[in-house]
Amino acid sequence: MEYVLTTNSLCKSYRNFRAVNDLTMHVPKGSIYGFVGKNGAGKTTLIRLICGLQQPTSGNYSIYGTEYTDSDIARSRRRMGAVVETPSIYLDMTARENLKQQYLILGNPSLEGMDEILKLVGLENTGKKKAKNFSLGMRQRLGIAIALCGNPDFLVLDEPINGLDPQGIVEIRELILKLNRERRITVLISSHILDELSKLATHYGFIDNGKMLREISAKELENACRKCMRIKVTQLGSFSRAMDELGIDYKVVSDNEANIFGQVNITELAIKLSKENCSIISVSEHDETLESYYMELIGGDINE
Repeated sequence: MEYVLTTNSLCKSYRNFRAVNDLTMHVPKGSIYGFVGKNGAGKTTLIRLICGLQQPTSGNYSIYGTEYTDSDIARSRRRMGAVVETPSIYLDMTARENLKQQYLILGNPSLEGMDEILKLVGLENTGKKKAKNFSLGMRQRLGIAIALCGNPDFLVLDEPINGLDPQGIVEIRELILKLNRERRITVLISSHILDELSKLATHYGFIDNGKMLREISAKELENACRKCMRIKVTQLGSFSRAMDELGIDYKVVSDNEANIFGQVNITELAIKLSKENCSIISVSEHDETLESYYMELIGGDINE
């Protein structure tokens, strides 16, 4: 498999704090890679490192096979576009003026393709409206438009839907999918909003305390997040003994709840539990979510 970005035992320390800790990751070419972690997990630090905004303390990374210490790394970085933390836009300029400024910074005075970019991000009709009067979603799309000015084939987005309203979230989602499917742009998205990320990502990397916990494809994750039946009972110990005797796969999720995987005869189970003085309170269909998968990995709350 060809990778756009690889990191190997990458570390970044600030005095006694290690923000990125021995992190190894692989972003496949053509993927939408969901970089998952709670606030403060090290996502933005990793992005700042690969964009060349900071230098690693140890370890290494490569972009399109070029190591960051190589003299040709600047050429590889020119194939990248990025929106780090907040979009870097001139608030007193229009969308067109912002893109024109970026073209000049990149040394491209022809302005060729600028109208196409504005149309692609849905800002072609903003006219003389200044960016300071844009909605948060429009500013985010303008930031992505600026990142596209260098015609990149690798786009890095740091929390692109953070703070957006539902319509803004949908607009960013559709734009990312369009860039990936129509322009074949590989996208790395850092996020802690997992429900939305699950609608986009083809691959995932789960990070906590600066360490990579697991890398997994969306297909592998779908198999791991199995459909199940959520059951609530009065005596979990009695329920566990009954399930073990029946040889049925299950997982305890709270003091009185468990997920049952596979087929089970509820009548047979109810009779068996009643002999153990255990009653079924409720039964419902349940899907393990991306969030529950991540929380199981880290053993905590993603919004901490």
